[in-house]
Amino acid sequence: MITRAGWGLTAASVLLYAVGAPFGYAQSAVLAVAGVAAVWAGALWTLRGVRLDVRREVTPVKVARGDPAVAILHVRNTGRWRHSGLLARDTCRGTTVTVEVPALARHAARTVSYRLPTRRRGETPVGPLLLDRTDPFGLARRSVAYGRPDMLLVRPRTVPLTPLHSGRQRHLDGLASRSTPSGVSSFNGLREYVIGDDLRHVHWRSTARTGVLMVKELTDVNLPDTVTILDTRPSSYEGDDEFELAVDVAASAACAVTRDRFPVRVLTGMGELLHAKGGPGEDEEVLDRLARVEREEQAEPPLHALRRAGSGGALVLVSGTFAALADAAAVRRRFDQVLFVRVGDPADGGRPQAAGVTVIEAGDLDELAAAWPR
Repeated sequence: MITRAGWGLTAASVLLYAVGAPFGYAQSAVLAVAGVAAVWAGALWTLRGVRLDVRREVTPVKVARGDPAVAILHVRNTGRWRHSGLLARDTCRGTTVTVEVPALARHAARTVSYRLPTRRRGETPVGPLLLDRTDPFGLARRSVAYGRPDMLLVRPRTVPLTPLHSGRQRHLDGLASRSTPSGVSSFNGLREYVIGDDLRHVHWRSTARTGVLMVKELTDVNLPDTVTILDTRPSSYEGDDEFELAVDVAASAACAVTRDRFPVRVLTGMGELLHAKGGPGEDEEVLDRLARVEREEQAEPPLHALRRAGSGGALVLVSGTFAALADAAAVRRRFDQVLFVRVGDPADGGRPQAAGVTVIEAGDLDELAAAWPR
């Protein structure tokens, strides 16, 4: 392919010949022919076969929004000739990343790295990788595609938060409620004694009956049971940055629960996104699911999602408008604790309040962490 410089030289050569030829200037004809010949020589230079072994890897494959992600390019010259003028071009979310590959002698290898854009959350295809070869004067270029596109998953940013201490989990001693003191333990069953168990928890009656030393298994009756709802209506946010912050807030609230191995449900205006039951590694699943969330014109108001959320435990509703505060207030009696987070710049006219609802305004994740209930 002829570059802009090549087309410019061709046009200048033609113009020079057209101006000088009628007046008998032989020099103009010679210069014009030399210019066109240089362009053709550059094209023939790039048409020469290039034998390269090219491999690219993306690390890490999952990254928080805004954190660095790097593509590492390994290039080896498997041909008989030295190659120079190599330029690698990679595409990532509509952005072209260009990096120059040093000259490669026979059987030589080079490794170059370059950063990938991670400002936007979501599944981000990286590639296809194009390796350009140009002539020494930059008049012609040949592009060859190598490999397949890789996938980079840009996930929400999170900030450490403490789980909201509320719950209505059923245990053998009955139903826990908001009146139960925090940290109260409940009898949940019997198991065999293990070295290190507190002897005060030995159940002597069962031990005498079975002949095996048995201990009582205790659980906290105030297990946090959290519902996190993300408002995904486009009209609730003034721009992409506000929505991205809302996803970050929802991810932080949900991961605060899953990292402590407690259950959480995550819902959007399109329905239930995830129901984590307190197993290991579920915080990673929360981030993976929220990485793919987008605003939807068909998204329902938060109140519709709240009707499917059940009752009990804590509720966290995240939106970009205080209009959704009425939805949280309408169901406050169904939950032990209700928290409404409005993202974005401070609203004009002050912060509205609703009985039984804790209201937080967060312009960034640091403000969220500072205002989060402890």
